Amino acid sequence: MKRLVGIIFASVLLLLSACSEKQEIVISGKPWTEQFILPYILGKYIEDKTNYEVTYKEGLGEVAILTPAIEKGEIDLYVEYTGTGLKDVLEEQTEPGESAQRIYERVKKGYEEKYDVTWLEPLGFENGYTLAYWKENGYEAATYSELADISKKEAMVFGAPHAFYERVGEGFDDLIKAYPFEFSKTSSLDPNIMYDAVKNGDVDVIPAFTTDSRIQLFNLATTEDDLQFFPKYDAVPIVRMEVLDQFPELKDVINALAGKISEEEMLQMNARVDVDNEKPEDVAHDFLVDNGLIKE
Repeated sequence: MKRLVGIIFASVLLLLSACSEKQEIVISGKPWTEQFILPYILGKYIEDKTNYEVTYKEGLGEVAILTPAIEKGEIDLYVEYTGTGLKDVLEEQTEPGESAQRIYERVKKGYEEKYDVTWLEPLGFENGYTLAYWKENGYEAATYSELADISKKEAMVFGAPHAFYERVGEGFDDLIKAYPFEFSKTSSLDPNIMYDAVKNGDVDVIPAFTTDSRIQLFNLATTEDDLQFFPKYDAVPIVRMEVLDQFPELKDVINALAGKISEEEMLQMNARVDVDNEKPEDVAHDFLVDNGLIKE
């Protein structure tokens, strides 16, 4: 009889433990277009390939909010950028000419040791910085160095979000040390109006993001970082290591998306949301179907 009671008690404990164990994967992102789309690409693909349940926390916040959230288990998965992880989170500096692979290895190791979070395989595109200007200004610059030469002859105004002027290692002060820019003036802008400001002629140069659809929408020209001043910002899913133990299929499923999203494809998806006012979840679904990654 005592043995039977013990078996029943153990079974109840096991049941309670199973019930209390988290049964969902919580995916989040940052509060801007690309980061509204990417969680649905990951989530819909996971749902199609597994029986796991996915919950979305849209636009939870920037990296200062997402990092403690994933560390504490409030979210399980989101897409981060290698340069952001290295500089803004781990607070490490890049080395001159450091390869994308080396930066990836550094952030992967650092996150695993510090946060129990790992980086999976890159999705295939980079959302990095480019210095952009309005094509109608008549400048002809393909590189940062060529743009710097023009700044010595023209009274060019540089505009950027306030945070860009405060960044250490890859902010404005370091930029003008690496390249011989001679701007006549600088302007601090809200990120939401930065692209309008350069199109309207309020500023002449901005640090734009390569997959931002407003580059095409506002007819902006982009330039190449020919001295490799900025680190690589490869887009990579990051996930709590505990979650990979709990959901054993998850790692291989997500890694099946490695290299599947090009910069051009991400730019087009962003434009469908920003310009055509389509829903991020619909754009994500169409991308997965059109590329044969899930069925209709």
